[in-house]
Formats: sequence, C-alpha cells, structure tokens
Amino acid sequence: MSIISFGIVGGGWRAEFYIRIAKALPERFHIHSMLVRDEGKGQAIEKKWGIRTVRTMQEFTAEAASLSFAVVSVPRTVAPQMIRDLAEKHIPVLAETPPASDLSALTELYLSLPRDAKVQVAEQYLFQPMHAARIQMARSGKLGEVTHAQVSAAHDYHGISLIRQLLGVGFEPASISGQQFESTIMQGPSRQGDPHEERIVQSVQRIATFRFGDKLAVYDFTGDQYFSWIRRSRMLVRGSKGELVDCEVSYLKDYETPVHTELRRVDTGHHGNLEGYYHRGVMAEGEWLYQNPAAPARLSDDEIAIATCLQKMGDYASGSGSSFYSLADASQDHYLALLMGTAVETGQTVHTEKQAWSEDR
Repeated sequence: MSIISFGIVGGGWRAEFYIRIAKALPERFHIHSMLVRDEGKGQAIEKKWGIRTVRTMQEFTAEAASLSFAVVSVPRTVAPQMIRDLAEKHIPVLAETPPASDLSALTELYLSLPRDAKVQVAEQYLFQPMHAARIQMARSGKLGEVTHAQVSAAHDYHGISLIRQLLGVGFEPASISGQQFESTIMQGPSRQGDPHEERIVQSVQRIATFRFGDKLAVYDFTGDQYFSWIRRSRMLVRGSKGELVDCEVSYLKDYETPVHTELRRVDTGHHGNLEGYYHRGVMAEGEWLYQNPAAPARLSDDEIAIATCLQKMGDYASGSGSSFYSLADASQDHYLALLMGTAVETGQTVHTEKQAWSEDR
C-alpha cells in the first residue's frame, strides 16, 4: 500500500484530527503542507507538528503533483471558493461538512464545478464503527424491509446522513415537521476539557420527523450529547422482520423462530491482553459486521471514521476507488437539515423540492 500524500487547507480544531491520524498512521498518510493564512498559527503548527505551512493558495498548489488530494477544513462560508480554486487546478478535494452555508451557496457550488471534478465530503458518522455496523445490519436483510429509524446521535446533517443510510433513502421527496424544547442540565465537559465548577445551563433539544413516502424517521438531538457524561446517544431501526435498538438485535429467522443477538464491540488491550490498545471491529452471531481499517492505530471512533474517509479519498483520487460520500449527498443532507430548521422555527410542516444535485438521479 503506497503512502497517500495530501494537503490541508485550514488550521483549526477540526484540521488537527487529520494531523493526529497522519501521525498515528505514517505508513499510510503523509501531510505534504497546510495552507494557514495566519502567520502566528502557521508557525505554531510547524513547531508542534513539524508540518510545513504556507500562506497563499498559489503557494499551496505550486506543488500540486505531490498531492493526492487536498482536505478543505475551513468555515462553510469560505469553503466553496476554496473547493472551486482547487478543482480548477484539477486537484481532488475532500471537503469538511457542510461544503457550503445555505441552499443558494450549495446550488452555486454544485453548478459551478466541472463535471469531472473529483470532490467528496468527509461525512464521518456513517464510518464510525458502531454506526457502520448498524448500517450493515440494516442492509443485511435480517430485519426485512426497513421502514423506520430513530436517530439521536449527531446534529443536523450528520444525524440526517445516518437516517438516509439506515433507511436506504436517496433523493426522494420528504415532508418534515419539528419542534424545539429547552431544559436545564448540569454543565459537563467541552472542547476545553472537564468542568471546573458546578453550573446549571440550558440544554436545547430538537425533535423532528421525516416522511420519505412510506418510510418514517425521527431525529432527536441535543448538543450536550457530544461530551456529556449523562446524555447518551440512542438508535432504533425497525423492519418488517426485526429491529435494532442501540446494540441489541431481534429478528425472525422464520415465522416461528425468533433470534436475539447483539452487536459486540471487540477491543484489544483489556484485562491483560498484550496486543496493544486499539479497536478491532464489531461482531454479531460470530461474524464481523465491521472491521477497523485503521487497526492497529490507537484512534478514537471519530478518528477511525475520518481515517476511513482519507483512505477512501486516496483510492477515489487515484481512480482505484469509487465515490463514497459525494457532494450531491452532502448537499442533500445539509438541505434537509436547513429545512428541518425552518420546520422547528415555524412549527409548520415543510416539503422538499428537487434540487440541482438531484436532477440526474
């Protein structure tokens, strides 16, 4: 397996995920350079990580032949122009989510790119180990025809991407209703670390329903779930012959034979195991539903998922792999999230319309 050399546009909190992954998997990934416009931030990255940084797009693309692709990890308001600049120079792009801020910007970006532009989006949730295993179970046929999903695991477009993956929904019309609820919660950890004092804060919960013809999804999320010690994620997938609740699966082998099993996470390094500490995969009924492609690197589930995106992008950019989460898919998920926001704010049911990225589908 050849080393994938890529560049990064941006130097924020999210960009550091890619740096950590490349450092953990040097035999697979190499960061050629980073475009960081702020001089001080660029120098700090060079000192901390030993990665060359540049200040202009011209400098960044001067050695385009050395890049398999470029990761665009900048605010959604400026991402479209960065994506266009790179596409015009025939550099494949892996863009962070979402690729643009609103419907107008999504449409303009999609229509402005050359048809042969190689652009994918780093939607990682479908590649997180347990989510990937759940999606595989939903597609296995054991649950029968899957028509209902409840997802409380990620915000906006992330949660909606899981809904579409679990239900097998593409660009079908949807009707969306929603509401918002506020309650109090003891403040927990954040990006800055553990709490330093007892503090009660407001927690905002959004609940929405999505009707895709004869399929129904319930979105339920509060931002506290990402870090909180007391707010868990929850998943329910129902089909005609069974259902999955978080990690438990019940299905009918035939009309008189129920089967009860669970998705079992397999990690090494526990209880005296000397293989090292890493995630192997997820099993059910003695078979692998998911195997970690980044093993044996010691990475979090989110980092494993992003590493998967990087590997898939390397294959896609080289022509040896196919599209894995296209700009069209990313645009559709963000479009649905924007409409969900409208439904929540107005209290009215809203309906999707066919967009530019779904015209040929």
